[in-house]
Amino acid sequence: MGKKQETSPESSEYGEPAQFDPTFKGPMKKRGCTDIICLILFMAVILGYIVVGILAWLYGDPRHVLYPRNSTGWFCGIGPNKDQPNLFYMNILKCATSVNVMASALNGLQCPTTQVCVAQCPSTFWAVGIDMYFKKPAEVFNQSVCVPSLNLSNTILVSPALLPCVNFLCLPDLSSLGNIPSSFSNIPGLPTSVNETVGMIQNGTGDIVNGFNAKEIGVRIFEDFASSWPWILLGLLIAMVVSLLFLLLLRFTAPVMVWVLIIGVLGAGAYGIWHCYWEYANYKSASATITNVGFTTNLQVYLQVQETWLAFLIIISVVEAILLLTIIFLRTRILIAIALIQESSKAIGHMMSALVYPLVTFVLLLVCVAYWGATALYLATSGSPIYRVVALNSSQGDCSSISGNVSCDPQNFTAADYPGCPSASCIFIKYNNEGLFQRNLFNLQIYNVVAFLWCVNFVIALGHCTLAGAFASYYWAFTKPGDIPMFPVCGGFIRALRYHVGSLAFGALILTLVQIARILLEYIDQKTRAAQNPVARFILCCMKCCLWCLEKFIKFLNRNAYIMIAIYGKNFCVSAKNAFKLLMRNIIRVVVLDKVTDILLFFGKLLVVGGVGVLSFFFFSGRIRLPGNVFRSETLNYYWMPIITVVFGSYLIAHGFFSVYNMCVDTLFLCFLEDLERNDGSLQKPYFMSKNLMKILNKSNKAQKKGKGKE
Repeated sequence: MGKKQETSPESSEYGEPAQFDPTFKGPMKKRGCTDIICLILFMAVILGYIVVGILAWLYGDPRHVLYPRNSTGWFCGIGPNKDQPNLFYMNILKCATSVNVMASALNGLQCPTTQVCVAQCPSTFWAVGIDMYFKKPAEVFNQSVCVPSLNLSNTILVSPALLPCVNFLCLPDLSSLGNIPSSFSNIPGLPTSVNETVGMIQNGTGDIVNGFNAKEIGVRIFEDFASSWPWILLGLLIAMVVSLLFLLLLRFTAPVMVWVLIIGVLGAGAYGIWHCYWEYANYKSASATITNVGFTTNLQVYLQVQETWLAFLIIISVVEAILLLTIIFLRTRILIAIALIQESSKAIGHMMSALVYPLVTFVLLLVCVAYWGATALYLATSGSPIYRVVALNSSQGDCSSISGNVSCDPQNFTAADYPGCPSASCIFIKYNNEGLFQRNLFNLQIYNVVAFLWCVNFVIALGHCTLAGAFASYYWAFTKPGDIPMFPVCGGFIRALRYHVGSLAFGALILTLVQIARILLEYIDQKTRAAQNPVARFILCCMKCCLWCLEKFIKFLNRNAYIMIAIYGKNFCVSAKNAFKLLMRNIIRVVVLDKVTDILLFFGKLLVVGGVGVLSFFFFSGRIRLPGNVFRSETLNYYWMPIITVVFGSYLIAHGFFSVYNMCVDTLFLCFLEDLERNDGSLQKPYFMSKNLMKILNKSNKAQKKGKGKE
């Protein structure tokens, strides 16, 4: 490994090494706006996104999906029905037995029975017996479970039945159907067999009931969060402290951890060689050979053949030799990677505010997600509901005049307008899709998704550029910490917003286009899965794999381009080109640093998430008890829910801390490569790298020998 190779890489197809610039002292102060065209396009998209959100807010009504409606079109739980949040189906059996309803008109969205908003769902079995059949409804029914517009003193009662119900849609409680009274077999209009009634309800409404039991589960989960939230926050605080300590301790423990992992891998390989040789010697006298065994699906047979262990022995020995030679020849680059990791811990120690910036990114991402979700919800409900007159049971009376094309108002509709058809009802059909805005709802939803992805990728790019500017100002400070500028994170953030919104939007747009292509390909795959043959599935799988690799490459290239933008203030294309050429001129160092960093951060995340997860499991499951019964796990409905919350939150916290650390390593690495190409350690061109790095490379600054020290 020659000295010339370390100090001044030879020019190649990846461009000339960076030249010394006496005016360069870190992130450029004099810079101009970059990629203005993309900036204008991004601003136009944002303005359009705001307009779409305003239109969706004006035309949309999320109450359509947040609250159930009764048969008159009123919402349950708000307005006049504020104290009646539950929706009661007057005859739930019709949901299971109706086969002659105008399905094409209803589109499966309505159960063909009257629905009423009620304060509480029925809790007992009840049905109209023969002795009640021709009584006035006022003598049988409570007004609270009837349509408010009905006059119970003048209406003839039609035989319904009430069942114990659960959840806010008052669907039957399937767990109570085993106790259905035998008298139900004598009720007119009901099946003659109790078992038949039970089977009918289970088959017709079981899936619906199970689906809407989620509200009850949600209430219990909310109760668990209400009683355990202080301890959940404590678990997340522990995860934050452990993450911070791990990053700071990497300054001292990184060399030990890396070499322990390397020695562990080599030791595992050595054991594998010994074990294969031992198995090979044991089967030396065996008569079975590969030729005798032939082809078989029983893999255990091959393990009893001497040639199998000989093949394993050769393969593992070759891999072990390659790993050993690689480590020997790349030992200097491994030491450089360790030194950069240690230097990153030191940089974070000097600018702890960098660890707070992920909160800014998180808040901005939360705003993007909330705006996207609200816009999608309002767009989906932007059409006014359309109601039409339909016959729920065309076999009763003369319903031939009802074609399903007559519009109606459910709040003013009365069946008396159709005297020949007693089952005439005003039923919700669909949301209005007429008008320019409603006809383009699908296109607006696509625009919503594209703008959302672009905004999310821009927020992430802004975070990368901000942190890169801060850490670059640390590296290019000759005397640390004296030459580090005040508020480096704020300075990097202001520079990124003042000059480079267009460049960040450019890189985010490229990544967004790739992500949209992946989404479209996944959509095509899902829609055509039933008609695909093996060749088509193979082609789609290859295309998805290629797009996944392309997305990973774009993210890697963008990340390094943002670092160059933060340092030199050039546009995206020039920065991406310079970063790519610089990395390709030092490709071996790039690979070694990337893998070493990935291993350390992987074990760091494993330590944080696994440790906090195990601790929360023992605490919330009651295996660890606090004195004085401060918290009792027996009060939880689902003790695993706080555990999942703590584990997921710990992962997000660890990912936020480690993403800052990873950005620091990448930034210092690019600065280190530029430092090697620009400077030679002389009085005119001193190195900016740490003493540890110079020691590894067997270099020094002449300026240091004259007393101008640096950390």
